[in-house]
Amino acid sequence: MFDWITGIIDAMGGFGVGLLMFLENVFPPIPSELIMPLAGFNAARGDMSLPIVIFWGTVGTLAGAWMWYWIGRTYGKSRLRRLTERHGRWLSIAPEELDRAGDWFSRHEGRAVIIGRLIPAIRTLISVPAGIERMSQGRFLLLSAIGSFLWTTLLAMLGYWLESGYDLVAAWLDPVSTGVVIGLIAVYVWRVATFDRRQAKRD
Repeated sequence: MFDWITGIIDAMGGFGVGLLMFLENVFPPIPSELIMPLAGFNAARGDMSLPIVIFWGTVGTLAGAWMWYWIGRTYGKSRLRRLTERHGRWLSIAPEELDRAGDWFSRHEGRAVIIGRLIPAIRTLISVPAGIERMSQGRFLLLSAIGSFLWTTLLAMLGYWLESGYDLVAAWLDPVSTGVVIGLIAVYVWRVATFDRRQAKRD
């Protein structure tokens, strides 16, 4: 994972950072916690400009967030609920969980979008209820841009500041990033395996 990410950043520069951050939102096992610090490392070494790294990271993140917003807004609550009724096990979400997510979002709205963009795992999913509840697209993009900018800046700056310890950090980031991917897959498998049990507890 580490070598793959660094290879894309080295080959494509800022656009590669944006592409990876977009993919991170579409396919969460690609962790932004690895992408942006590595891009910050590159900026500290003079391979890229730090503002360019942050700009492309924010653009890629925002594009991924908008895609999920569009899915939620286009399909709507009733169609997504029917989807979870039919395929909830493989989506690892029950109709009642979708309802609760919508209710929670309705109570918090703007704060949910900004704060949600700063929380791992939640940051990808928060866009769906925003679309389902039909939050204004302009407001969603503005709030998501603010949260995405804060998140990418924080991670890029961490990589920039740690540039002097690049080799040391690289030695443990690779197994950690692999562990994150394995952990996310394990959580998904667990939710699929325990779907009936969790449903029975709610009934």
